[in-house]
Amino acid sequence: MDAPVALQVEGLPEQPGVYRFYDCSDAVIYVGKAKNLRKRVRAYFTKNHLSGKTRVLVKKIRSIRFIVVDTEYDALLLENSLIKKHQPRYNILLKDDKSFPWICIKREPFPRVFLTRNPIRDGSEYFGPYASVKMAKALLGIIRDTHPLRSCTYDLSERHIENGKYKVCLEYHIGNCKGPCVGAESAASYGARIASIRAIIKGNFGAVLQQLRKQMRAQAAELAFEEAQKLKSQWLALTKYQAKSTVVSPKIHNVDVFSIATDEKYGYVNFFKVANGAIIQGHTLELKKGLDESRAALLAAAVVEIRTRFHSQAPDIYVPFPIEMKIPGVRITVPKVGDKEKLVALSTRNALYYKKERIGQSRIADPERYANRLMAQLKKDLRLPCEPHHIECFDNSNAQGAHPVAACVVFVNGKPAKAAYRKYHIKTVRGPDDFASMKEVVYRRYARCLNEGEPLPQLVVIDGGKGQLHAALQALEALDLRGKIALIGIAKRLESIYFPDDPIPLYLDKKSESLRLIQQLRNEAHRFALAFHRKMRRKKGLQSELETISGIGEKTLLSLLSHFKSIKGIKAADSRELISVVGPAKAEVLKSYFADEA
Repeated sequence: MDAPVALQVEGLPEQPGVYRFYDCSDAVIYVGKAKNLRKRVRAYFTKNHLSGKTRVLVKKIRSIRFIVVDTEYDALLLENSLIKKHQPRYNILLKDDKSFPWICIKREPFPRVFLTRNPIRDGSEYFGPYASVKMAKALLGIIRDTHPLRSCTYDLSERHIENGKYKVCLEYHIGNCKGPCVGAESAASYGARIASIRAIIKGNFGAVLQQLRKQMRAQAAELAFEEAQKLKSQWLALTKYQAKSTVVSPKIHNVDVFSIATDEKYGYVNFFKVANGAIIQGHTLELKKGLDESRAALLAAAVVEIRTRFHSQAPDIYVPFPIEMKIPGVRITVPKVGDKEKLVALSTRNALYYKKERIGQSRIADPERYANRLMAQLKKDLRLPCEPHHIECFDNSNAQGAHPVAACVVFVNGKPAKAAYRKYHIKTVRGPDDFASMKEVVYRRYARCLNEGEPLPQLVVIDGGKGQLHAALQALEALDLRGKIALIGIAKRLESIYFPDDPIPLYLDKKSESLRLIQQLRNEAHRFALAFHRKMRRKKGLQSELETISGIGEKTLLSLLSHFKSIKGIKAADSRELISVVGPAKAEVLKSYFADEA
């Protein structure tokens, strides 16, 4: 640790706050929070960090600045704000920092209700933000269908209305507005509808539906059936909209639910807002890890960001596991049974769906990110020392020892590199001996790589179980490559993954992307080896028949095969074409042979 940095660390107060690390160019490279600033920052320079990113971060620190706050929650809020402002390289980064729609009840006589992305501090009421424009528009549509409101921008002051400044428009004539601009509706009546709209936006459908039923019965009792029918239509529309909400339990009210799914480099946090027993809002936030943060750290960061972004004041938060966070006046609970636990499970399922969708999108839209994520996952699942960007897979093929061949396929960043595929004739093995064949081909492959200075793969996959794996290991030992190349075998029956000197196989999840990539390698090697073997069998069978023709030697045979490709092609050729390939004498021999055969 540099002397100036050491002095700064010792000068930090033992209070909650936020610290910022700066590099030699005076750029913020990390923002963190702490209950005890001195204790937390000192840990960076006194611990042996397992993460390579953390070690690199510590080496780059040239100065430290801090801000003291009153509580740990204040530190969380300030940290979140500073991360969004400075976008430090080693911090968790939000991936969807965009503006969201709000529903506004304008502060004006006879308030308008409309959608906006730009809240203004003018005393108006703003509800949201909504994660989906579609969801916000659907809610606004149901409000307009059930509550006639003005859409004009007139200044409906009492003086203007009394002076008759305005005239009713088309919206009045088609029943979408009751004409407050000409005094056809009182402010009290309009205000009652605004109160009803406010309750609907907050998810309190029960009170609104009860009021509509009461008004409907009153109109029916007075024989005003037309008005009663309008009220019934509004009641049915609200009931139908309410049914679309996911009802969880009428006992659960004003709760925020959070869950998380992660991969090697990203976290996907799902959020549900529950009011009056129904999910009224949902959103999934994507975060990029900065220093290999834990799931708990990612979830805590997302809770602060989402509650700030959506202006949530819910007194209860449900999460799938404990997180180190205290929010004044808020209970953070890990439900274990019942409707609350089912709600968290539903949120987790949505986070997993979002993760799967993002992976599918990145495969097409951002193949580099997809490849890096896949390599990181493979490294973790197979406990490899480095990410296997270059993988090779071997397979043998023979028919009871006849025509033994082998194949090596190469994948770079999870994709086939077909130009690097190699075929092998087995030269030193007699009879059907898969183990010896595997040893020969692996030895030949990497002996040549060493002699010609070609790059070695980070991972070698062997199609087979313990026997084939041991044979490949012997080949690597003979070349002094053991430990320099990771080696695994995959047995087809149960898709068992075997490691050298480990009798217990590894079983990956059947839906795991790591297993799918290994299976793809194995299947491609098998296909390539089998295609080569079939080609050799056809070639040998063709040669054996033509070699029986008197006067046709090996060179003539090769010329015929090169030109006509098959016996059928030779038989179909006319005399002129045969003469152009093998000359008139041998052409006559071939014509005579095939005529006698026919």
